[in-house]
Amino acid sequence: MHQGKNNKTLNGRDISYNLPLNRRTIDHGLFTPQTERNHVHGACKASGVHVHKWDSTTYPKGFHMQAHNGGGAGGGGGGGGGSDLVGESVTYTMIDQKELDRIYDHVLKLTIESGKVIREAIERSNKKIETKAGDWDLVTEYDKKVEKILIDNLAKEFPKHKFIGEETVSTTKCLPELTDAPTWIIDPIDGTTNFVHSFPFTCISIALSVNKELQLGIVYNPALEQLFTAKKGHGAFLNGKPIKCSNTKDLEHSLLCLETSFAIIEDIRDIVLGRLEAFVTIAHGIRTMGSAALSLCYVAMGAIEGYHSDNLMPWDVAAGVLIIQEAGGTVIDTNGGEFKIIAPKVVAVGNAKLGNDLVKLIKHADSKTHLRRSMLKAAT
Repeated sequence: MHQGKNNKTLNGRDISYNLPLNRRTIDHGLFTPQTERNHVHGACKASGVHVHKWDSTTYPKGFHMQAHNGGGAGGGGGGGGGSDLVGESVTYTMIDQKELDRIYDHVLKLTIESGKVIREAIERSNKKIETKAGDWDLVTEYDKKVEKILIDNLAKEFPKHKFIGEETVSTTKCLPELTDAPTWIIDPIDGTTNFVHSFPFTCISIALSVNKELQLGIVYNPALEQLFTAKKGHGAFLNGKPIKCSNTKDLEHSLLCLETSFAIIEDIRDIVLGRLEAFVTIAHGIRTMGSAALSLCYVAMGAIEGYHSDNLMPWDVAAGVLIIQEAGGTVIDTNGGEFKIIAPKVVAVGNAKLGNDLVKLIKHADSKTHLRRSMLKAAT
């Protein structure tokens, strides 16, 4: 670590890494603190210290880095200035590009293998069906089977990784916090209702988050043999061929996708239908796919210009969000703010202008709905 401006250093700060480093890893923050990373960054910033951009590509396992006291190389004496965090030690779990590639190869093979379960079962008429949150929220024996295959095999290969899986969360009734640790976010069958009806718009969705940032995303529809993949910084692909979002910037020329099936929930029915009315009024066309993950991928490949839904969970969107971003698209919150993976309200589009216009359209539709609610309440 170099000295920062004004010869300030981070006093006595030891930072140990237990996996290989490379330049991309450090520059892009691909590390996972087992204590809070922000404390280190805050201390570095306060002390004028910056992370050195190394010239070599990799460092050996167990590489140790020390932020020295005093006026180090090229310093003018004067030492310090520094941090209250004197002499503390923090351990980070590093995942470099080589390791990410190995992880990707492993999970890709596992996803394709798991897809055989869906492909063989989708035509069966005797699927065992259960409900979760309501009659509209279905789960089958195959959801559980695919998730078990994925988690068991990934946990065996990567025992320190964490998991957020739809069916596991449904069973435990607890949504885990997304930490900086390497975490798999898994939907074993997205579009379960489609799957139950043998409608071939269903998929496996799996993503890897490191340091709360999506690094790998795979969405696989085994019924139609559509395999969408992305690695952060390396583009998005459909069956190995690069894909890009549409550059259409006008709502009037856009094909939009909205999950209208959530209108079955009485408390939000008027909100969903109000937004549908607004979309229908202005868009070139409207589609409802029944699978958030695949709808996001269709934005990524330019088949549709925009997708919106509020009533989703992390496993519905994690992989698809990375795939859109790597295809040049934009994902924002329904209110126009930063998208949050752990509480997803999604506006996914090919470009920022279209996203801003959709946010305005949604807000206008909601204001009309709330006005109608007020008028109905006043009349009763």
